[in-house]
Formats: sequence, structure tokens, C-alpha cells
Amino acid sequence: MKQTMAAAYLPGNSTTELRTVPVPTPAHGEVLIRMKASTICGSDIRAIYREHLGKGPEGYQGVIAGHEPAGQIVETGPGCRRFKTGDRVIVYHISGCGVCNDCRRGYMISCTSEKYRRAYGWQRDGGMAEYLLAEEKDLILLPDELSYADGAQVACGFGTVYEGLTKIGISGADTVLVTGLGPVGLATAALARKLGAGPIIGIDIIEDRLKLALDLGLCDHVLRSGPENVEQVKGLTSGHGVERAIDCSANPAARATAIRATRKWGRIALIGEGGTVEFNPSPDMIHDQKTIYGSWVTSTWLMEELVEMLVRWNLHPADLITHRFALHNTGQAYALMASGRCGKVAVCFDEELEPAGNTAASATRKIR
Repeated sequence: MKQTMAAAYLPGNSTTELRTVPVPTPAHGEVLIRMKASTICGSDIRAIYREHLGKGPEGYQGVIAGHEPAGQIVETGPGCRRFKTGDRVIVYHISGCGVCNDCRRGYMISCTSEKYRRAYGWQRDGGMAEYLLAEEKDLILLPDELSYADGAQVACGFGTVYEGLTKIGISGADTVLVTGLGPVGLATAALARKLGAGPIIGIDIIEDRLKLALDLGLCDHVLRSGPENVEQVKGLTSGHGVERAIDCSANPAARATAIRATRKWGRIALIGEGGTVEFNPSPDMIHDQKTIYGSWVTSTWLMEELVEMLVRWNLHPADLITHRFALHNTGQAYALMASGRCGKVAVCFDEELEPAGNTAASATRKIR
């Protein structure tokens, strides 16, 4: 075992910093994971990369970056009950106290302990390093049918979406609107498709994202963001609007569009973090009997269900990755993600790293 490793940190000035640090040793109930893939989340860009804006649960404490990790266990500490050396695992990205009501429900994202709630990549070391120290209770088994790059997106990306979709309910009877076609929005379209919904309409301001949504077969119609979007959506739905809308953008105008483009008795999920929204309760919500759901990440038990469904559906989150970088090119990875001109961006190791140039070409394989 190596004694030191390379690790990436986020100074908060739109750069990354690589440091050499000791390889940690697992204590009671902990495991040491050899990293294979760690994808970049939009929250990292919003609250850490450009500037350290986060407070409380989003407060970055100068730790190793990366809260979307997957890898293989290389060492276990004493007291581990389920996982062993060699297991392929996904890490639920918040480590909670384990004994509050929310943790016992599997929602460590909502852990109420100010002392023990620590998110990977925010308050404790994350996955942008050669090795990651994790608590066994935070692990989800990654089946052989899914790659590490698939697994890296399960917790914060696809898991967040799956939670929101289960709240609003999705079926073959639903036309779906997705506002914001970044990686979370693309995941929303992919999962909505597997749940039987259609047609699926996507809205974004970036042409590259609109094209990617079509190239991957995730959306049936895409619209460039603008003031006419509500009427455009109604024009695509015989004047009714959609049954279900999911905002993944956190943009005030996009959120208002999601609400107003939803038909009577429809449901709206707000997933995108930050931002504001303004709407008129009576005409926009009350008179049409609509319901808005807020949804924050997911639970460990629903993550396990999602992993099972991904295998059953033959759905691979890694298909949304347009670029892969080696750890020493982490700066390029974050800069690209911050530009928005991409799908999902991943820092990869070993077999998950594309050999040519450390970068993968834009994904074009349709997701069915």
C-alpha cells in the first residue's frame, strides 16, 4: 500500500490545487476505497469552485473535493459487518450520525446532528483522490452489471432525480417537462423515459445541452429558454400543458415556466438548488389544483432500489458522461463543468479512464 497519494482541493477562485497527502487508515467501522470514478456536481461549481459561498450543510471546510465517488474496497477497519475487501461500492455522499430520526429513515442528507453530519467533499475528504476513507454505513453495493462511472452518479445525480420522480409519480400517462438540461436534467429525462413517460420536453439556454438531449434520445422535443416557453409547451400538448414538470435549473424564469406549463391537477418537483421563484398562487396553482414538491437528494434504501432498477432497465448513467479526465487534469475537468458546455464530467482512475488524451468525446449513443 502506498503511504501518500495525490488529492485535489478547491481554493474557491475557479482553480483546483493538487496536494500530496497521507493515505488514510480505516478505523472502526470504516473502509479504505481505491477510487475509480468521481463525477463533478453542479453544486460544487455553484457553492465551492468559483467562490466558497456555502453555509451549514454546504459549507466547504477545505477538504479533498468530490462528493460523487465510486470505487473498490482495498482495506477494512475492525467492526465492519457487511462489506469486505474487493467489494465494488458507491458512497452515499453524506455521512450522518446514524441515530436521529432522519438517519434511521435512510435520509442522512437531513441528519439533524450538527456535530456528526459531514458530507464527503464538503466537510470530510471526498473522492478527488487516489483513495477515500468512508464509513461502512454510507456504502451501497455496486453490482457487476454497472461500471464505476455508472455508480458515481447514483447518489447525488440519479438518486436525487429518482427521489423526486417517486414523489410526483411518473407513468405512461404523463407528458413530462424538464427545465434545465444539465446532468441532473438529462438524468431526469432518462429515468422518466424508463418509467414510461412521454413525450418528454426539455428546456435549456445552452445549445450544446439541447443537442445532447436529442442525440441521446432523452427528449422528444427541446426548446431554447425564452419568454414564449409556456405557450410552446402548451402547443406541444394540445393546449393542456404537461402532467408532470421537474425543474433542475434553479433559474427563476425556468421554475415559473415549469409551474405555468403544468396542466390542471398536475404535479411539479423542484430539484435544482438555490435561486428564487415568483408566481401568482391563485391562477398559477390554486385554481388549477396543482401541487409543488420539494425534493432534496434521496435515502440509502431508495438508492439501493435505484441500483436494482438501473440493472433491470439496462440504463447506464455513464452514458451521460461526455468527458473523462485523469486526476492530474482535475483543473481542466472543473473548468469544463463550470462552462456548462458538456454533459457529465468525471475524474477517473484505472480502467475507467479513457486511454487517449484522458478525455472522452461527446456521448452520442442513444439511451433507450
